[in-house]
Amino acid sequence: MSERQIASALLDRVPDYKIAFVIAYLQGLTAGEDIPNEETIEAIKALERGEGESFETVDDLFADLGV
Repeated sequence: MSERQIASALLDRVPDYKIAFVIAYLQGLTAGEDIPNEETIEAIKALERGEGESFETVDDLFADLGV
């Protein structure tokens, strides 16, 4: 029996009230990797060099943004 067949057989045994958890988990597995773009990489490097802005709290960030 292949691993795919085993997984399919196990899915038949998952109670309906738990199937949403299985679906969410499987979607996470298929989502792929989150790879930062060049702008994000440069921003991270700038912070590591002590450049750019950082905030102590989310409230401080939002205050800076005027939100």
